[in-house]
Amino acid sequence: MTKGTARGARGKDGARPRDIYAETTARIVSELEAGRVPWVQPWDASACRGPALPVNALTRRRYSGMNILFLWGAAISRGFASQTWLTFKQSIEAGGHVRKGEKGTMVVYADRFVPEAEKHRAAATGDDPKAVPFLKTYILFNVAQCEGLRPGLAADPVALPERELIPHAEALIGATGADFRIGGDRAFYVPLLDYIQVPPQPAFREQINYYRTCFHELGHWTGSSKRLGRDQTGSFGTKLYAREELVAEMSSAFVCASLGILPTVRHADYLASWIDLLKEDSRAIFRAASQASKAADYILGFDTDKTAAGALEGRLVAQPSKIPMMRSIVGMEAEL
Repeated sequence: MTKGTARGARGKDGARPRDIYAETTARIVSELEAGRVPWVQPWDASACRGPALPVNALTRRRYSGMNILFLWGAAISRGFASQTWLTFKQSIEAGGHVRKGEKGTMVVYADRFVPEAEKHRAAATGDDPKAVPFLKTYILFNVAQCEGLRPGLAADPVALPERELIPHAEALIGATGADFRIGGDRAFYVPLLDYIQVPPQPAFREQINYYRTCFHELGHWTGSSKRLGRDQTGSFGTKLYAREELVAEMSSAFVCASLGILPTVRHADYLASWIDLLKEDSRAIFRAASQASKAADYILGFDTDKTAAGALEGRLVAQPSKIPMMRSIVGMEAEL
């Protein structure tokens, strides 16, 4: 497995180490400024067989946070028909190998370390040493880039029924127990009273977007102090409000992908505030993606029907997942 770190030592030519946070954020800002929302409908039927959350071929563990966007992007730009991935070492464990010349896709893993100077300071003062967060990177390959793998590592998504009503989505919404109120011409969540209101499904120009809207508002619902406890006190136009909208937008995309739902709606009104937020804080998108994965896992934790269309093998259905989990926006690849 090829590894690297965002804080790695300078190269032989004295070049500064890569700032993965800044690189990734700059590319996402570029997408947003071009009017594209990279976590909404980041797939193309001509390139992939359908929406799905990326998973590890051997462990069946879902990837999360920014890694969803990294891997979705690679699948679209490279025309992979599967959302199933593994490391170079895992391809050998699976009885095959990565084809020579294939380019891997970089993903990241958050970690912490204690600098030597901090260890000495803590030892001298008796304080607890303070760890510094950083990103580790490693390389994944799509199963389409491999040969000789044992059968059954990449299951095709189940096609949606040809109906506007999506039974497994309806069942999941009902299973959450959230207070849904249908009516009016706006969709919103009221934290103080803990209820969601959405327009009736026939009011949507494309009725499938009713479900994406429901899951967007359920994303907000997960942030209640009685659930995941996010700060939802921001008013419209504030950075805190923009952060919460980022979380709800991405969590909805993640849930829809897991259920095999292909949404098309975009909340363009928020683009300017998201761009301002990301330009100001290069780590904001990473935090939002992490919180969105937690929100999506919380919602999907109510899904006890493993046969639902688009359901992924290995999904944790009894309790929300505690496992940390994005068109290639970043274009960060490594040559094998």
